[in-house]
Amino acid sequence: MRAPLRRSLALAALLTLLLSISTVGTTVVLGRGPTSTTIHGIDVDASTIPQLQDLMDAQRLTSVQLTQFYLQRIKKLNPTLHAVITVSGTALAEARAADKARRKGDDRPLLGIPILVKDNVNTTGMPTTAGSWALAGSTPSDAFIVQRLKAAGAIVIGKANLSEWANFRSIPSSSGWSGIGGQNNMAYVLDRNPCGSSSGSGVGVSADLAVAAIGTETDGSIVCPSGANGIVGIKPTLGLLSRAGVVPISADQDTAGPMARNVTDAAVLLGALTGIDPNDPATSGQAGNALTDYTGFLDDESLEGANIGVWREGTDTFEGERLDPDVDAVMTATIEALEAEGATVTEVQLPLDDVFVPEFAALECEFKTDIATYLQTYTAAGYPKTLADLIAFNIANDDLEEEWNDLIFEQSDATGGRTSPACVGARAATTPPVRTRLAALLAEFDAIIAPTNGPAWLTDFEGPEGGDLSNPPQPFIGSSSASAIAGWANITVPAGYARDGTLPIGVSFIGGAWDEPDLIGFAYDFEQATQVRVPPQFLPTIGQ
Repeated sequence: MRAPLRRSLALAALLTLLLSISTVGTTVVLGRGPTSTTIHGIDVDASTIPQLQDLMDAQRLTSVQLTQFYLQRIKKLNPTLHAVITVSGTALAEARAADKARRKGDDRPLLGIPILVKDNVNTTGMPTTAGSWALAGSTPSDAFIVQRLKAAGAIVIGKANLSEWANFRSIPSSSGWSGIGGQNNMAYVLDRNPCGSSSGSGVGVSADLAVAAIGTETDGSIVCPSGANGIVGIKPTLGLLSRAGVVPISADQDTAGPMARNVTDAAVLLGALTGIDPNDPATSGQAGNALTDYTGFLDDESLEGANIGVWREGTDTFEGERLDPDVDAVMTATIEALEAEGATVTEVQLPLDDVFVPEFAALECEFKTDIATYLQTYTAAGYPKTLADLIAFNIANDDLEEEWNDLIFEQSDATGGRTSPACVGARAATTPPVRTRLAALLAEFDAIIAPTNGPAWLTDFEGPEGGDLSNPPQPFIGSSSASAIAGWANITVPAGYARDGTLPIGVSFIGGAWDEPDLIGFAYDFEQATQVRVPPQFLPTIGQ
């Protein structure tokens, strides 16, 4: 986003949703440094889900051993990272059951694989809180996508921390902060911000607290924490994954998606999550478009002959400024890698300045309606049932909520809801023009690439009163809005590092509706050709 976005309160609020620069300062010390990711000579950080399955089939590894490894990592690292809110008390029992099922011939794609689920996704037996004390102890039954995970054999090892209410409460706010989970810290450089709102999912995967994770996105909340934490994230086409049982911002843009250390695992997880859910009408669009297995598209020659557009201009915060030099260098290296794989690459433009104001207006009024629907459907008696109830809870419990304000909540509650003429008009001014512009590019190009994120910013502000969204510590870089607003597919892959090789930078492959197969192929080819990702080293700081 660029300078005009910080000239009004509504635009600053949208920047809060994507950026959330102000945050509580915390001194973090990891003790004796990063722990090994090796079990019995197997480096699980470098192993894909299919490789882990082969190892378990060959009896070189068990699900119990794998689950114990991750539980021990969480115990050691989470006090510093704050990536996990809740740890499953049944994970080891489920792992034992998975090992027993394997011995009987069970070959489900995620059998015995520990997965983190963002704490705004309903999960039986563990609270679903959106990070807020207002929902502390709320335990609705599994969301449809969690049912799908478990049906594929996965073990939900815990609930990941997040930006509270998916970062749709306060101005200013803190990316990766929640009242229950505290401030999430990235694993590459501990005093840098992990980006939100699926921050705990991103950090948990990068730091090997689970094999993979589920995140959610309204605009940037899967791809930004994936890029910032050096992992792969898939923001699917709206309707590819059910949103029923997920704490919402807006059904017009919300989606869950997989986050993993490699494209292979993200593809495995995506296929396991699809399915038509009668409780989410958007999933009816899957008919003829969705698959239960995307691994067939993991082709390291997918880029040969591909026509790729490169969107750089306009993905930075400030109008007229060039990208951060480190990010620009990553993008140049990315273009060279794509061309070396046989792609034709052309610079393109995708102007979005005029849609950010109506986007945020639409999200505010849609949130008022959609959050009430969730609360009334999935929470027990005694919990808040409307947005006004949530505001009242925060006022009465400001000691738990760190005195962050409720400005977005209040602005949303003052709207007429999603059926009001103003809301309908705001959405009409947002999604159709973005789809038209993006479709015009995709008629010419097989995919668009863009920088996913800029260098992670310092988590060093002095608290709720210390942040100033009009003066961020550096220009924010992001390209999530085009695919988020359109409701179309976006995959981010590690592409390089900024600040002397310490801070991960991702590149996004952006496509159209149901374009996940092509994007997975492009992303996999790029990943295999470049082999960019390295595990985090848990550096305390790199200074400014």
